[in-house]
Amino acid sequence: MSIKRKIITFLGLIGPGLFLIGYNIGTGSVTTMAKAGAGNGMSLLWALVLSCIFTYILMVAYGQVTIVSGKTALFNIKNNIKYGKSLALYIMAALIVGEVFALMGIMGIATELLQEGARLIDGTFVISTASVTAITVLALFVLLYYGKYEMFEKLLTTIVLLMGLSFIIVFFMVKPNLPEIGKGLIPSIPQKPGSFELIAAMVGTTCSAAVFIVRSIVVSEKKWTIKNLKTEKRDAFVSAFMMLILSGCIMAVAAGTLRASGKELETTLDLISLFEPIGGKLASFILIFGITSAAISTIFPIILIAPWLISDYAGKPRNIKSPLFRVLGGLGLLLSFGAQFMEMRPPALLVFSQAFQACILPAVTLPILILINKKSIMGKHTASNLMNVGIGLVLIFGLVTTYLAIIDFI
Repeated sequence: MSIKRKIITFLGLIGPGLFLIGYNIGTGSVTTMAKAGAGNGMSLLWALVLSCIFTYILMVAYGQVTIVSGKTALFNIKNNIKYGKSLALYIMAALIVGEVFALMGIMGIATELLQEGARLIDGTFVISTASVTAITVLALFVLLYYGKYEMFEKLLTTIVLLMGLSFIIVFFMVKPNLPEIGKGLIPSIPQKPGSFELIAAMVGTTCSAAVFIVRSIVVSEKKWTIKNLKTEKRDAFVSAFMMLILSGCIMAVAAGTLRASGKELETTLDLISLFEPIGGKLASFILIFGITSAAISTIFPIILIAPWLISDYAGKPRNIKSPLFRVLGGLGLLLSFGAQFMEMRPPALLVFSQAFQACILPAVTLPILILINKKSIMGKHTASNLMNVGIGLVLIFGLVTTYLAIIDFI
């Protein structure tokens, strides 16, 4: 088998993992990790590492239950858990609300970056963010209208690989202090306002409740069977590990630029403007390309999440070309204009939405702990003792971060 064929085969096997990287490492992650790096250096790296470990555990659990049962997450929760119908409706509603806020912030940041890219090409060229938003929304709706899942997976795989390469190049340009990165593995909480919300946001953007529900859906779309359980675990590991590397690179870049200059992250353009003196316009273009790719790779799954969740809950086929997907996807794209009318800056809006996601984590952790131990569903594939301990730790972690988020919200 040729090297090219081996690479294509490997990417095909880990398609769901790369899809979720595209969903998870979006401008929400970029903004949250950059804000953490700018304000606290690498001191919160421990929170990122824990989040990625717990993300791997729940991704494996949700994938395993989906493969063995042949049903997706919300359908299983609704039909196999006491009060599951109410819980499934709560999860669905909370995820959709959280993702709408995230979509507004993501589109706001993406349009600001594209506007800045146009300015860098020609200092006299000015285009409004509203115009950039309109063009982006129209292009995405055309892709939604004519696309299908396999196309989205391939497109997101390509974008994720290019995005990852961009962030890694930027990381080496900044040349971060490696001892400082090592110190960040020692748990500590900065004594400054907003630290609790920031930690919750880091958890929400990495160990995101939406990721696990979507994980179940994309594994189902892949039509994996029990023979693919090892593949599913490998896919989850690749996804969680790449989330750790890319998010860590973003945090280190912000620590090496914004924090080194004594500035906080108010807008994503702060990161671009400080990075330009280090690597010139080429470096700024690479960073703009990486963050914009992250935005696009996140917008695609977000506009699909409402119809996906409704189909999941009802146990009905997911047809991207159906009226349900086209109408709700189009409505989601229209809501992305919301950032144009809100006073809250897009980065602040995203941090809020990610912290909100952290509050949903316990609601998706407890049901999977129940489902994966039901012999009537799992047969001989129930969770091992180690898996149960891992999910239990995720539940505790989720309750703690929810408490931290609520403290700062109040």
